[in-house]
Amino acid sequence: MMNEAFFKNLNADIEPLKRTWPAELDISVDMLRLDAIHPIISGNKIFKLSYFLEEAKNSSRKQIITFGGAYSNHLAATAFACDNAGLKSIGFVRGEMPEKLSHTLKFCKENKMHLEFISRSNYKKINTPDFLDKLIKKFCTFVLIPEGGFSEKGAEGAMQICDHYNFKNYTHVCCAIGTATTFAGLIKASKEETILGFPILKNLDDIEDRLQYLNIPSSKKYITIPDYHFGGYAKKNAQLISFMNLFYDENKIPLDFVYTGKMMFGVNDLIHKNYFPKGSKIICIHTGGLQGNKSLPQGTLNF
Repeated sequence: MMNEAFFKNLNADIEPLKRTWPAELDISVDMLRLDAIHPIISGNKIFKLSYFLEEAKNSSRKQIITFGGAYSNHLAATAFACDNAGLKSIGFVRGEMPEKLSHTLKFCKENKMHLEFISRSNYKKINTPDFLDKLIKKFCTFVLIPEGGFSEKGAEGAMQICDHYNFKNYTHVCCAIGTATTFAGLIKASKEETILGFPILKNLDDIEDRLQYLNIPSSKKYITIPDYHFGGYAKKNAQLISFMNLFYDENKIPLDFVYTGKMMFGVNDLIHKNYFPKGSKIICIHTGGLQGNKSLPQGTLNF
């Protein structure tokens, strides 16, 4: 069964990154390789899912319902985790059913997730009481995971990420922001370090509201840097792809173009712009999501 045994044996390596900035800045940058902790459920996903899985396993509600798009890392991770734990899973997918399923949705079906496709207009209503009432009438008992795990329970799960680096006394911890669940967990578990979040969506203007909803203390040190979304969710350009390829050549670490690639581009750019104080010790969280790269044309990436 997943969870207790999985987390007991979980080990995320910390790897130093090759310096491409002036030595006189005296800045070090490491990467927490959450992408390498498991061949399927990589990155931050299992952390955000952990308490939901525990709830489902330890109650009479042996099925999980959640939401996501056609290329959702969250759906893929949930499908695999539920199948591994002996739980049923139902995924509500944004948009009409396509003629050909994405590789992500094929993976979900291979892991026994039942897929329900809903129009984009109805998908906007998934957090309303009326939609929840319809779910209860149709599926009776279940554990509901909000899209991307966005909840206090998801943030509490993400707090466990800090256990893998908080013994190193970093000055800055950097991560990509999607729903802000992982960002919230890192903030909540932080000590003296500053948490830097890089939104991967354009015009994500409600982060403060999200953190307040997740009960994150305003006294914590965190900063959001909204300048590296490259046009919005899953948007990219030649500059980002070139950076990812160069980063791999230098560090032998693959990045994804939706989350960690954008965050690392931002960190690298800020170092060269003298954003970080001299002597800063930075750790960057690789939140996984590498399966998203499969949507790129073959040969786009050199890894």
